[in-house]
Amino acid sequence: MAQTILIVDDDPAQRRLLESVVGSQGYRTLTASDGRQALETLRGTKGGSVDLLLLDLVMPGVSGMNVLEEIRPEMPGLPIVVLTANGSVTTVVQAMQAGANDFIVKPASPERLQVSIQNALKINVLAGELSKLSRKSDNRLLFSDLIAKSLVMRQSIMLAERAAQSNIPILIEGESGVGKEVMARAIQGASDRSGRPFVAVNCGAIPENLVESILFGHEKGSFTGATAKKIGKFQEADGGTLFLDEVGELPLNVQVKLLRAIQEGEVDPVGSAKPVKVDIRLISATNKNLQQLVSEGTFREDLYYRLNVFPLNLPPLRDRKDDIPELIDYFVRKVAAEEGKPVRGIEASARDMLTEYRWPGNVRQLENAVYRAVVLSDRDLLTLHDFPQIVGIGAQDEQAMSSGGMDGEGLHSGAGGSGVSAFDADGHLRTLAEVEAEMIHLAIHKYSNHMSEIARRLGIGRSTLYRKVRELGLDVREAG
Repeated sequence: MAQTILIVDDDPAQRRLLESVVGSQGYRTLTASDGRQALETLRGTKGGSVDLLLLDLVMPGVSGMNVLEEIRPEMPGLPIVVLTANGSVTTVVQAMQAGANDFIVKPASPERLQVSIQNALKINVLAGELSKLSRKSDNRLLFSDLIAKSLVMRQSIMLAERAAQSNIPILIEGESGVGKEVMARAIQGASDRSGRPFVAVNCGAIPENLVESILFGHEKGSFTGATAKKIGKFQEADGGTLFLDEVGELPLNVQVKLLRAIQEGEVDPVGSAKPVKVDIRLISATNKNLQQLVSEGTFREDLYYRLNVFPLNLPPLRDRKDDIPELIDYFVRKVAAEEGKPVRGIEASARDMLTEYRWPGNVRQLENAVYRAVVLSDRDLLTLHDFPQIVGIGAQDEQAMSSGGMDGEGLHSGAGGSGVSAFDADGHLRTLAEVEAEMIHLAIHKYSNHMSEIARRLGIGRSTLYRKVRELGLDVREAG
């Protein structure tokens, strides 16, 4: 979605000129004819959609300086670029002290205007990211930092907010890449343990022979290579939150000690003669079905019930499509600002295609796709061509082909469709044989069974085409 700029100028001709220039640069525009109308807009229902304020300083009644002084305390993060015919040092200093991000002397060239707007927006994005990173590093991440426009995600956050108010163990379930650790950090940030240690452990990434030592610690000389005493993750998290990701990967012998640590509030470091008391809030996460692991005998039933006191399910990205456009815009702005790229947004066709894709890798895959596209693009807007690894992977492709739901260009109806999918529904490359078969199906449909034309378009001999058609089980007369 294009960013919105509020243009404030009492001169109608200047206002129209600015609106034309800013609009031609790909931004949405709102206008106000004086300072009072600008304040009403910013404080009204449209105020939340304004990404930047382009403000004339000298206006009758409520001047631009008055607007600056009133709105800056209310909207400290809003980028403000001021314009005036008076370019004196005193005026510049006053505007900057009042909170302006940049200063342009009229008449402003389109190039100067564009650079100023881009820089102000970039600084704002980076400031927001810095603030978010600061909250994350201080273990004070907020639920408001999460993008959750969809109903299913809002419901998950409502449950998480309730759980955050107690010390109850939480089990976050969801596919890989849905954001389980981010949710765990938000729960910590909303709890009375906010600002205290948040220790994350990926149980599936620890070598089996080191799991016990890493979780519970060890004494010097307790095993070969233990040259010094080391505290475990439980003790690191003392007073705060311990996040055990992929908890279903823990070996059975470690599960016994984990159960005791949860029940007794103490751990037994390897080689230690006495237990160590710990005070932690435990949040676990898994992308596996723990109940199934219990039935298979690879996960302890008593531990499962200890972890699963408050289950919280995070939906996959394909079930929260309302969040995808906002996630895309967020990642585009973030990556463009961090990498110094000129990308300001994404074309509607590309956004629609990404929204309809099933994202087997969830939010992590979406972020990586946008990152690649922004880094490799030199245009203002991302297009379908910036996502070659996604174009043509739509989950409805096979269904559309089998049901004949293809349009005249070999594309199935619906956003983001493509004639031939290079990847399967899980995001893996398909075999050459599968792609070839699909190409032949498409060509037969596209060229109305005219075999000579089909062979020419595919770049193969007519006899080869007939042989491949027979191998695919098609009736030659049907294709002839």
